[in-house]
Amino acid sequence: MIAGRRGHVDGPARPELAMAAAVSGVVRRVEELGDLAQAHIQHLSEAAGEDDHFLIRASAALEKLKLLCGEEQECSNPSNLLELYTQAILDMTYFEENKLVDEDFPEDSSPQKVKELLSFLSEPEILVKENNMHPKLCDLLGDELLECLSWRRGALLYMYCHCLTKRREWLLRKSHLLQKYLVDGINYLLQMLNYRCPVQLNEGVSFQDLDTAKLLSTGIFSDIHVLAMMYSGEMCYWGLKHCADLQSENHEVDTDVFGASCTTHKEPLDFREVGEKILKKYVSVCEGPLKEQEWNTANAKQILSFFQQRCS
Repeated sequence: MIAGRRGHVDGPARPELAMAAAVSGVVRRVEELGDLAQAHIQHLSEAAGEDDHFLIRASAALEKLKLLCGEEQECSNPSNLLELYTQAILDMTYFEENKLVDEDFPEDSSPQKVKELLSFLSEPEILVKENNMHPKLCDLLGDELLECLSWRRGALLYMYCHCLTKRREWLLRKSHLLQKYLVDGINYLLQMLNYRCPVQLNEGVSFQDLDTAKLLSTGIFSDIHVLAMMYSGEMCYWGLKHCADLQSENHEVDTDVFGASCTTHKEPLDFREVGEKILKKYVSVCEGPLKEQEWNTANAKQILSFFQQRCS
């Protein structure tokens, strides 16, 4: 009788205990990451020798994060904490990215700095992946922030690769590194474009603006989505132009929609095939629903012509 009562009481409590432990783990990890980021911001501020708007805002977010982490566990919302941390990371890394661009990505220090920034921008997503098996933690960050993290990583590698393609001597020695950066950057941009599913247009969905409806039905939710298509297409062009001899190596692109399944499906990246597909969509969108906004398609058409020449 006693054993029966204990089993009846303890059984349902186990999932609650597991959930509490998971929440506590997320709070503790976010607090640790916040402390590391705050120390990094202090170092950046001291090195800059002046106050910067983005660093000030990032530091303020981390101070708020620290206060919230110190509250009772029952009051701690892991989603709010991770969102605060993510916003701080986006501001902090934006400051550093601008510095790299202004300095034209110094050859000696940029590889390590870019790697460091990618690591910072990956931490929130890693935390989400580690905890998506818990029902209450599977949506720690919304699609828009996850899109932003992928966009920022892809755009960073786009800017870095744009700089590297102008360094002829470097390309002769390290084209294999350029290929790696390009594949990673394209992967991030495609991931960003695939977070949200296109809106299915049917009789139950009405739009006053037909062009907006067409954009949403093709998975275009903002100007950043349009720019991501152009960036990824241009990176495919650089890959085919500078790394064609390395195409046979086993470099892959993640074609899975993050969070949509438990498995990751990877396929070898074909620069021409991927670039042609994404740029045709870019031209179609810019000369269709976005025609009035006058997006430039000249460069995209030149690259598509280059792809066709390589195909024939």
